[in-house]
Parts: sequence; structure tokens; C-alpha cells
Amino acid sequence: MTIKKAGIIGAGTMGNGIAQACAVTGIPVVMVDINDAAVARGIATVSGSLDRLVKKEKMTAEQKAKAMALIQGSTQQSDLKNCDIVIEAATENLELKLKLLKDVEALLGPDVILATNTSSISITKLAAASGRADKFIGMHFFNPVPMMALVELIRGLQTSDDTHTQVEALAKQLGKTPITVKNNPGFVVNRILCPMINEAIFVLAEGLATAEDIDAGMKLGCNHPLGPLALADMIGLDTMLAVMEVFYDGFNDSKYRPAPLLKEMVAAGYLGRKSGRGFYNYS
Repeated sequence: MTIKKAGIIGAGTMGNGIAQACAVTGIPVVMVDINDAAVARGIATVSGSLDRLVKKEKMTAEQKAKAMALIQGSTQQSDLKNCDIVIEAATENLELKLKLLKDVEALLGPDVILATNTSSISITKLAAASGRADKFIGMHFFNPVPMMALVELIRGLQTSDDTHTQVEALAKQLGKTPITVKNNPGFVVNRILCPMINEAIFVLAEGLATAEDIDAGMKLGCNHPLGPLALADMIGLDTMLAVMEVFYDGFNDSKYRPAPLLKEMVAAGYLGRKSGRGFYNYS
């Protein structure tokens, strides 16, 4: 089966980014969220992103119009029923994801693939609850989706070869480079990246250097395009904490314990760019 239409659950940062990636490559997409305001924000974000490409002459106004015409916003999960693949891109919360997957599975035909954009939750666990474990796979995009070339494809214990082949082809159609990894907390990239960011937070809390100097050190000394603390602010400190807690619970290893300062920042509501304040002030 060729994937001709995609559904996205969630119109937030990741959801609208995935929708944009589909639309600019000619794949019609339905983007669903809980209310009209959330859907409208998602569509507006895509439009603004494409406007920047037009301004930079990387896309014509006509191409933008064609892409936008391929995106349908909706608050009704029933609008996903004619899709060939549905990608869940909701908040990194196990109970929420389990509920969404169960709700949408009942609407879909037997051949429809279900994918999740989770950055840390067990694909095997989600697949078991999905009602179609052989057609379930992790499809982990990176932020910002339109710019980042990588997609991690995570196979659960039950994922079929055919499902993997179809989703790998879709990732390539979207202009991405897929890598295939086994199911494990954090998969590959976040397994390496998030503990590094967590350690940078420990370093800051111990007063070894300022946030600016920690980030400058990693940018200039390791050639990273963005320092770990600025990256944490972009990811969202609540998301960072959720990922580290999954690692800590999954591996039962103290090296994955979340930095106390990270917990305190989240408790204070300092979540990074999205709240206007994290390790840096964005207000």
C-alpha cells in the first residue's frame, strides 16, 4: 500500500511541523486537535513558516498556496478515518497517548498504520495498547520538523516488516533521512542528548559556570550549533524532565536521575521559550 494521505493528532509544534513536511511534498494531511483555537494556531504556524520560505525565495507563492490547500484542520477524530497513516504527536504523556491511540484505532480501517512521535515512551507498550500492534511504529521527528533531516524509526517487538518498509518510504518521500533503532528508553539520539543536557544543568546548579559560558563552551569547544541550556529551553524543560524520568524509571540507574534544578524550574513554571523564561529570559 502506498501512503497517499496522512493524519496528524496534535496541531502543536511537532504536529504542525509534520503537517508542513507532508503538504510541501504533495501529501494531503488532516491535522486534528481538541479545539478550533489549537487547530487555527497550528495552521497559522505552517502559513508563517512557508511565508519565510517564500521571502527567502526557497518557495514560490503558488507553491505555498498548493501546500496550504493540502492541509485540513479539524477537531473531529472521525476525519482521520480515510487516512493511510495516522501519526500521534500529542504531549509526552503516557496516559494521554494511550487514550488517543485507543480512541482513534476504533475509527480506522484494518490496513491503516498507526505511528507515534514519542521521544521516549516504549513503542512496544504503546503498540500493545493500540489494537494493531503489527501496524504500529515509532516515527520520531526532530524540532523544528521542516528543517531537521532526521527521523528515527522505532520498531516495537510486534512491528511488521511491511509496516517498517512503508514508513521508511514515507520518511524518504518527506525528504528525511530515516535511521532504524530498537525500542529502548530514549531510542538513540535522546539517549545520548538528554543526559548531556541534564549534566549541563547539574554544572549550572553547582555554580561551575554561568549558563552563557556553559553554552559558549559547548558551542565553541564541541562545535554544537546550540548550547545545551539554550537547547533545553527550546525543547521545553517540562519535556526534558519527562524524558529523564522515563530514563530513570526504565533503566533503574542513578546516572539518569533528573537534576534537582530541572525539577525546580518546572515547578516554578519556567519551561523555556514557550513560557517566556527558562535558563534564559525570552519575555
